[in-house]
Order: sequence, then C-alpha cells, then structure tokens
Amino acid sequence: MKRREFLASSVAAAGLGSALFSSDAVAQDASARAFYELKLYHLRRGPQTEMFDRFYRDAAIPALNRAGIRQVGVFSVSIGPESPAMYVLLTHQSLDSVLQTQETLLGDPEYLKAGADFINAPATSPAYTRVESCLMLAFSGMPHLEAPALGDSQKSRLFELRTYESHSKKAAKKKIEMFNKGEIAIFRKSGMHPVFFGETLVGSRLPNLTYMLAYENQEAHDKQWAAFIDDPDWKKLRSTPGYTDAEVVCNITNVFLRPAGYSQI
Repeated sequence: MKRREFLASSVAAAGLGSALFSSDAVAQDASARAFYELKLYHLRRGPQTEMFDRFYRDAAIPALNRAGIRQVGVFSVSIGPESPAMYVLLTHQSLDSVLQTQETLLGDPEYLKAGADFINAPATSPAYTRVESCLMLAFSGMPHLEAPALGDSQKSRLFELRTYESHSKKAAKKKIEMFNKGEIAIFRKSGMHPVFFGETLVGSRLPNLTYMLAYENQEAHDKQWAAFIDDPDWKKLRSTPGYTDAEVVCNITNVFLRPAGYSQI
C-alpha cells in the first residue's frame, strides 16, 4: 500500500473518513484549517539529548523551513510523566505536506550533511529511544497556529499541553463544539495565549483532542487559570446540558513544557 493511500485510510479510520475524502463541503472546510504533526521523542540523558538539540537546531529546523514548514516548535518536558523527552510541533497546510515533507528532507543535501550523526546513528548508539507521533486537524474556531507574543520572556516562558479523552466519538465532537462556541474565547478573555487546538485523527488513546496554551511564566499561568475558572461565562458553559465534564470528558493529561533555545514558537 502506498503512503498516500495508507494515510488516507488511517484518517478514515480515525473518524474523518468519508467527510474529508468524499464530501466536497467538508473537504473545503478542512482545507482551510491547518494540520498539526506532534512528535514526542523519548531520550536518554547525555549524548542523546545533545545530539537531538544539534540535529533540530542545525539540520531539521533549517531544512523544514526550506520545505515550507514555518514556526517549528521544540519543547522539553518541564513537568510530565517522562524525562528527558522532547516534543516537536509541525504545522502543515495540507495532507500533501504531511506526506511529502519527509521525502523532501531526505532529498535535501544540506539537511543530510548537517544531521548526519543523528540520521545515520547506528543501532549500538541510537539517536533516540523511541518516537511517537500524532496527526491533528485544527478546530474551526481556531484554524491556524498562533505563536505567542510574550515579549522578552523566552527563558521563563511556559507552555501547557493538554489532552482530553472522551468515551465516544460523539462526545469528543461535542467537546470540540464547546471549545468552538465559547471556551476558546473565554481563554482569551482570561489573558491566556492559545497556540493551537487540534482534533486527533491518527494517534493513540482515541478519541481525543489536544491543545496548547502559552504563559509568560508560572505566576501568569496560575493567575490566568484562576480568572478562567471564576469566569461567569465559563461557569454557565460548563454547566450547560451536553457540555458537562461527565458527558464529554473521561480523562485529562496535562504536561508543562519549556521551549528550546532554538524553538521558533
């Protein structure tokens, strides 16, 4: 099976299926929204972390930018279940970009030269332990990534990556509707900086959605979440029949991240 056919079938199995590939109306709507590729690298302390940083700083990010992938995000886990681990966020404007980018990189001589030690790492000294990946479609309520404009706070900047799992596809769609109809707006009103919201099409623990928020620092995080929780519009929305946690969310995973010094987000 060709890669293009495999990805199409995978997206269909994830629930987009006939909507994306058979319905013109939905296909046009999806084309107006970004696709997000989120990778999680599991590393070992020492040479692997150093090799990873060199690879993404000197080889991968420049090559991805040349291939048309802008604002590549690279983040280390500050508070989360595993460390060391690194997240990489790529934004694609189409499924073709998802399919073609890796082939484009492998045909880029500058990339192959700059990243040789990572790309050609032997089995006896691998570049990473394992890598996980998921593909997401941006919410209609926030169809494109928004890099935070937080001034000169790069060193203290904090990112929060949250994943909401639902007990059924219908419930997951209802939670997405909740974000689109009000929750994202309440985040903004509370002073938060949304980076992206994505429905997971291909990945683990389906059905789920993942989103990212940015803060100037931990103090800003605490203050803005307190404002959000106390917001009257949020209290009304979360108690609306059909939108309560018991109806739409069965598990929440929360990870705090710090941007790498060379991250473009």
